[in-house]
Amino acid sequence: MPPPPDAAARHVTPLLEAHALTKHFIVRRGALGWSTALVRAVEAVSFTIEAGTTLGLVGESGCGKTTTSKLILGLERPTAGTIRFEGSDVHALGRAGEREYRRFVQAVFQDPYASLDPRMRVATIVAEPLVINSDLDATGRRRRVAELLDVVGLPARAGTLYPHEFSGGQRQRIAIARALALSPKLIVLDEPVSALDVSIRAQVLNLLTELQKRLGVSYLFIAHDLAAVGHMSHTIAVMYLGRIVELGDADAVALRPQHPYTRALFAAAMPVDLDAPREEITLAGEVPSPLAPPAGCAFHPRCPFAMDRCAVEAPALRTEAGRLVACHLY
Repeated sequence: MPPPPDAAARHVTPLLEAHALTKHFIVRRGALGWSTALVRAVEAVSFTIEAGTTLGLVGESGCGKTTTSKLILGLERPTAGTIRFEGSDVHALGRAGEREYRRFVQAVFQDPYASLDPRMRVATIVAEPLVINSDLDATGRRRRVAELLDVVGLPARAGTLYPHEFSGGQRQRIAIARALALSPKLIVLDEPVSALDVSIRAQVLNLLTELQKRLGVSYLFIAHDLAAVGHMSHTIAVMYLGRIVELGDADAVALRPQHPYTRALFAAAMPVDLDAPREEITLAGEVPSPLAPPAGCAFHPRCPFAMDRCAVEAPALRTEAGRLVACHLY
């Protein structure tokens, strides 16, 4: 895990605060859409991201990670809850304020093969945010594009080529350069290395770490690779069926997880600490459907430590061993 920035260098107010963030979707069921159901994709999720730090968001597919990222990016509006950026409520900023917010919050998505327009040269792809959101002239844009390509480790001539002329890792570097074009304060990294070869992943993760040290940018890092999350993050939030079940310091969560679900996740993953003893935990069944979540604790049908109380009462996030845990064991 990278060292956190010096506390004196941080903003007094967190860069981003999500409070009780909730997103429900209404879906139609049946061939003729004769009935509707409510999907609780994200339910009362709260977290903060300090300037220059990384929050890792982990959990199985369908747990609400991507919906959370869309809420932060402004691609979805929350059903309830608030997002505050540098102390201001994002959804109370008005059109001009929301446009400014989108300048400061950028994204790098999972698939570099799909996120870059194959008909555009790299220089045009990287310069696109500058054309839309900056006052730079053509000369200024060319200079900025050359600077961005250099920052991500690509030669200036890369700007004259098309995306298909690059490897997967190089394409993701192009996507990172585009995300950096407007000097953002927060980048949402949605599975940024999962589509890359194992040998290339470490290079991209090291690049992201270096960029954070150099530019002071913050990350919301969403990934299935728990070892990568443990290495990259300062704080880790674990989601299950739309809710955060554990949230705390990255080393504490990765090396000494408290919630049974977190313990199972890290027991099944490549160990963060090769010298630490391995815990064997087997989870029964699959993640329940968000259309019909279990009563009480959503994890109790799969939990090896479930009690009668777990089936009827949803646990609240409470402080345990220096982090927040939602479990009746504590």
